[in-house]
Amino acid sequence: MKSLAVLPLFGILLIVYNIVMLTGDASVVMAKPIFSATLISGAAWSMSVGELMIAAGLVVLFAEMFKATRTGTASILDHALSMIVFVVFVVEFLVAKEAGNSTFLILGLMSLVDVIAGFSITIVAARRDLAVGTAVQ
Repeated sequence: MKSLAVLPLFGILLIVYNIVMLTGDASVVMAKPIFSATLISGAAWSMSVGELMIAAGLVVLFAEMFKATRTGTASILDHALSMIVFVVFVVEFLVAKEAGNSTFLILGLMSLVDVIAGFSITIVAARRDLAVGTAVQ
C-alpha cells in the first residue's frame, strides 16, 4: 500500500479524462449536467461533468499538498512522477483536440501547482528537519 502513495493523484484524473476523450466528444460530455437542484433562494443550480472534474482536482490538490510534506526517497519519486503527469497535461492540451478546453487547462494548472508546491514544501520540510537535527548536537 505504501508504494501506491508515490503515485501522483493527478495521474488518475488524467486517465479519467483520457477515457472520456476516447469514448466520444469530450467537450459534449464535459458540458453534460450530471446533477441539478433548486436552492432555497429558488435558483436552479446544476453541475456538469467538467465542473465535477475541477472539483475533484481541488480535492486531489489538497491531498497532494499533504503528500508534499514527506521527506525521503519516496517523495523524490512522487515529485518526478508528478512532473511527468504535468508534462503529459501540457502535451495533450497542445496536441489533442479533445483536450483543448478550459476544464483540461484548469486541471493542468492544478497539476503545475502540485509540482511547484511539492518541490517547495519538500525543500522547506527538509531544511526544518536538518535544522532540528543540527540543533540537537
